[in-house]
Amino acid sequence: MSITIVLYSHDSVGLGHARRNRALAHALAADLPRLTGQSVRGLLIAGHPDATADALPQGWDWLVLPGFTRTADGYTSRRLDVSNDRLFSLRSATAAAAVDAMSPDLFIADRHPFGVGGELLVALEGLRARGARCVLGMRDVLDSPPAAAAEWRALGGAAAAAAFYQAVWVYGDPLVYSPVASGEIPAPLAARTHFTGYLSRGRPTDDLTDSSLRPARPYVLTMVGGGSDGGALALAAAQARVPAGHRHVILTGPQMPPEDHDQVLRAVAGSVDQHRIQLTRSAPHVPQLVREAAAVVSMAGYNSTAEIMATTTPALLIPRCRRRAEQPRRAAALTAVGAVEVLESENLSPQRISRFFTRAVTHRTVRDRVDLDGLGRIGLLAAAELSKAPAVMARASVPAVHDSLAYASASPAPTGDPVPAIEARFETHVS
Repeated sequence: MSITIVLYSHDSVGLGHARRNRALAHALAADLPRLTGQSVRGLLIAGHPDATADALPQGWDWLVLPGFTRTADGYTSRRLDVSNDRLFSLRSATAAAAVDAMSPDLFIADRHPFGVGGELLVALEGLRARGARCVLGMRDVLDSPPAAAAEWRALGGAAAAAAFYQAVWVYGDPLVYSPVASGEIPAPLAARTHFTGYLSRGRPTDDLTDSSLRPARPYVLTMVGGGSDGGALALAAAQARVPAGHRHVILTGPQMPPEDHDQVLRAVAGSVDQHRIQLTRSAPHVPQLVREAAAVVSMAGYNSTAEIMATTTPALLIPRCRRRAEQPRRAAALTAVGAVEVLESENLSPQRISRFFTRAVTHRTVRDRVDLDGLGRIGLLAAAELSKAPAVMARASVPAVHDSLAYASASPAPTGDPVPAIEARFETHVS
């Protein structure tokens, strides 16, 4: 017998949601067979075709929904010439059919409990009827507390999500930043929230091939995530001076608009250091590139930051300030514990990047004040959820409590489910 898992991400901007789920898939595939004695298979539902460039474990696959993207006027179709209503209906029906066909024991949604436009509601109703366990995965930071509260209200309140999701996993360290303490995760969900630690150590990376990017060392690195809004940072980095004796690798991201990418290309061509600058859209092994870099400049998205935190590479974060306060709040929290440096986007300049690189390449950064082992705990948390799923319990003896996972009863969830206290710092509530 096998355990079936489905993970969902909407992927309107960037690839952070899908890559976070991909990291979870690898962790679950590695740990659940040992914890449960059953094989594990899974499906990742994503919303951007670039997600499939990342390899999955054996027995797992991607399902890519027709894409939408965010504009100044809201969501719209990325490629299909159809109305938003028709696109949402197509995505909803496809996701529901996939979930019904897979009949998962565990369902994990990244960040958006009902998907965009409520596209997951049909699938969630079916999951609830079958008794599957549903988990809502959250970044360490959602947004400013007022903005998060408004978003929950627009969804019908946190109680609406609590009706479908038995657990919330926050992929962060509450001693660095707690969306429960800030109120970003409100009471109906806070009581069933478990902090995992950052999903940093053990992130999957594809094997190196003959065509892989292998820059000569030493080098400094600039990366802008998917690149859809990283043009200004990439341009400033291309205009910065490269430290003596180093090369500079710039990853512009697969989603950077052509006009922004062309502007960065022209800046490299006009640089006095042009022969020491290597520009590429993307690389399949970013964690290794970050680890081996002498210094890194990056935006402050969750996945880029998580990859940086797993290393001792000095980092300068330039958080995006448009739309959400997520990145500035993350960068400020990590700066407060000495894990990174931060530069506000309004102060971005080639000169400031040059000065950072020149200073940073002479040292490394110790990040032992931050818990970075979230991927090592995902299997334990998943096994605990599966132990409560009727479908799994009926066919196998999944351990209700693994030896490495103790429970605390001080703050029981409204459902009566026990709340994991993996370590003292990962209790449900953080004051």
